[in-house]
Amino acid sequence: MASFKVTRRTLLGTIAGGLAAFPGSTAYAEDAWPSRLVRLISPYGPGGSNDISLRLLAEEFGRSLHQQFIVENKPGAGTRIANDTVAHAPGDGYTILYVAAPYATAEALFGKLTYERKDLQPVAMAVIAPLFLIISADAPFKTLPELIAYGKSKPEGLTFASPGAGSQPHLAGELLFRDAGVKGLNIPFRGDAASYTELLAGRVDATLTALPTALPYIQSGKFLVLGVASAERSALYPEAPTLREQGFPNVVAAGWYGFMAPATTSRAIVDKLQAEVLRTLAEPAIKDKLTAQGLEVRPASAAAFGQFIDNETQRWSALIREAGLKGE
Repeated sequence: MASFKVTRRTLLGTIAGGLAAFPGSTAYAEDAWPSRLVRLISPYGPGGSNDISLRLLAEEFGRSLHQQFIVENKPGAGTRIANDTVAHAPGDGYTILYVAAPYATAEALFGKLTYERKDLQPVAMAVIAPLFLIISADAPFKTLPELIAYGKSKPEGLTFASPGAGSQPHLAGELLFRDAGVKGLNIPFRGDAASYTELLAGRVDATLTALPTALPYIQSGKFLVLGVASAERSALYPEAPTLREQGFPNVVAAGWYGFMAPATTSRAIVDKLQAEVLRTLAEPAIKDKLTAQGLEVRPASAAAFGQFIDNETQRWSALIREAGLKGE
């Protein structure tokens, strides 16, 4: 009787051949997606607008697609930890990134990254977080022109609080300094609470911040809103004029969030998730809940989101180079 030896290479070849004999298997997996738990990776810790909005969307995805969508928080390194996690994940549709605005500035700020832009593909844009220019009600200035004049009167210029180098509040502040022709110093803090403490104490002159955390201070009369860094007035606080209206047309910035997947993820899965994101964001109840978190619903397709990211990258990278900014 003839004998034969089964080697590892022979076995792998047999398996590969068997899979090739069933060309519909991959298509079936794509059609069946999601057939198990999906991990949605947040680049920030629990409690912020990124995390809260993602949990709201995850719950709706699960209800609609009859599968569990869980949020995993992977904060740190200016969102690069979360970006790297998904960039190196399998492209099977079960690890998805809820990407944030620092994704577009990371390379310009930090140089070579542990992942490349080609490792991730856009799925859909979700929301933006408008940035409001806030000062203490006890400050010696009450309007934007008075703030700029105050900065020009001081040799050291203005001091701005921000969540860190390369954040949207920081970059918007740098734009304002440049366009107003005033010196400015960005002072990074860990979170809004610390920024607000320094602002109320008069140790920083202003900050750019999302509305929800600042609103109690505004309503109590402790903070004044000088404007919003949006192209148009925000429905969240329409009484705030845009910085464009006040003579600074270039100072347009906002936080933003959307979904990205590993580049190897199939078009079929991306299209299915994109459709689900856009459907969910069109729900009036979802819109209301996101608005209550100080977010504006801004749905966009994968193609439109990709173009948006490219535009953001080019715009902010140019500013980062001009200002000589470096990541922390």
